[in-house]
Amino acid sequence: MTRKPLWSGLALVGALRARVSGGLAREASGVSIDTRTLQPGDMFLAIKGETRDGHEFVRTAFEKGASAAVIDEAHAPELSGAGPLFVVRDVQQSLESLGQRARERSAAFIVAVTGSVGKTSTKEMIRLMLSRFGDTHASAASYNNQWGVPLTLARMPAESRYGVFELGMNHAGEIAALVAQVRPHVAVVTRIAPVHLEYFGSIEKIADAKAEIFPALDGGVAIINRDDGFYERLAAAAAPTAGHVFSFGETEGADARLLSYETVDEGALVEAEIFERRLRFRIGAPGKHVAMNALAALLVGAVFDVDLEEAAGAFAEFKPPTGRGQREKISTRDGAFTLIDESYNANPTSMRAALQLLGGAATGPGGRRIAVLGDMLELGPQAAELHAELAPDLIDAKVDLLFTSGPLMSRLSYAAPDTMRAAHRATPLELEEAVLAAIRPGDVVMVKGSNGSRMSRIVSALKDAFADEMAN
Repeated sequence: MTRKPLWSGLALVGALRARVSGGLAREASGVSIDTRTLQPGDMFLAIKGETRDGHEFVRTAFEKGASAAVIDEAHAPELSGAGPLFVVRDVQQSLESLGQRARERSAAFIVAVTGSVGKTSTKEMIRLMLSRFGDTHASAASYNNQWGVPLTLARMPAESRYGVFELGMNHAGEIAALVAQVRPHVAVVTRIAPVHLEYFGSIEKIADAKAEIFPALDGGVAIINRDDGFYERLAAAAAPTAGHVFSFGETEGADARLLSYETVDEGALVEAEIFERRLRFRIGAPGKHVAMNALAALLVGAVFDVDLEEAAGAFAEFKPPTGRGQREKISTRDGAFTLIDESYNANPTSMRAALQLLGGAATGPGGRRIAVLGDMLELGPQAAELHAELAPDLIDAKVDLLFTSGPLMSRLSYAAPDTMRAAHRATPLELEEAVLAAIRPGDVVMVKGSNGSRMSRIVSALKDAFADEMAN
C-alpha cells in the first residue's frame, strides 16, 4: 500500500536547514532513526546514540529503500554517492528543527502526558479514545525522550486532528525542553512516585520536575491526579499558565471521580462521574490504576468536547502495552497458566499496583499466585528499604510463591514470610530454571522489575520453554 507523502523534498531543505548532496529527494513518506524498522520511502536520520552512530547505517537505510538520509557535515565525504543526502551541522538539532516545523504547520489539538507511572498506558488510552473522533497521531511505544519527542513531532501528518505525546525525564530541566517543542493545549500528570530518586534526592524534586510541563500551556488545561499527595503542589505550579486545572481520582471533589471498580473477565467494569455526568463503561484490562488512566483520558475528551459515552466505549478495546501488564495464557502438556508481563519497568508505586493486580487475578483449579520480581533501580540511598517495605503488599496480594533476582530484591526476599519465599538468585538468567520448574497448570505468574534488571528474559524463557514443550 502506497503511503501519502509526509514531507516534500523542498520543505525538508528548509526545515532541516540542510544542503543537498546526491540529488534532491522528491519526498519522504515517513521519518526513521532505526534501519530495523525503516519502511521504503522513509527519510533516515543518522542520530548518534549511546552505543552506535547512525552514520554507520546510512548505506543500509538506502538498501532498504530510504528516500533520503540526514547526515552530519563531518560524514559527508565518506557517504558521498550513497543516495540523496541532507547534510547538516548536527543531526539531533535538525531533528528538533523538523519537529518544530511539524508543530508550526499543524492545526491539531495537542495533548502531552507525563508522570512517574502510567504515562504510556494513559497516552494509549487517549489515543484510542480520540481516534474515534478524528485522525490521531501519537508517540510510538515509549518515545518520550530527546529523540522520541521530536521524532514523533516530525512524523505527525499535517492533517492530524489530534496529537498525543508522552514526555519522560531522568533529570531536572528535561521536561521543560521537551514541552517547549510540543506546546500542548492539554497537559496531563498521571501520578508522582519515587522514581529516579538517585538523580533527584527527594520526591518533592521529582514533583517539581514533572511540573515543568505546565509553563508551556499558555492558557491551556492542566489535568492532575487528585489522589496524589502532591496534587496541591502541582495545581499551584499549573495555576500561573493554565486556563483551567481539572482533576481525576477517587477523592471527593475530583472533576472525574471513580465511583466503583470491579474486575470482570480479565477486564474491568467502571462507574465514574465526569463533571457530574455518570458513566458506566468497560476497560479491556484490569487494575484500578488502569481505571484512573481512563478517567484522565475522559477529562481530555471533555476538554475537546467529544461525546463522552462514545469516548468511554473505546476503552473496551484497550490492551496494555508490551511489558506493562499484558496477560497471556501459556499452554503446557498438562494444562495452562496465566502470565502477566510487567517486565518493562518498576518503582515502588507501580510494583504495588502490579501486586494488587496479581492479588485480584483468578487462579485455575489448584493454581497459585506467583510473583517473580527483579530490582527496582535508580532509587538512591533508600533503595534497600523501599524493596523491603513491599513485604506487606505481598501478603495483601495473597502471593503463594516469591521468586526474586538481584541484590536489592534480596532485601524483600528476607522480609517476606518463610512460607512464601521460593528462590532468590543474583540474576534473571540464574533464576529461570527455578521458576520454570515451579510452574503448574492454573498458576498466575507475574513478572516485574526495572528495565535494567532484565526480567524480560524470564518472560521470554517462560514463553519459549513451553512453546518448545508443546511442539515436541
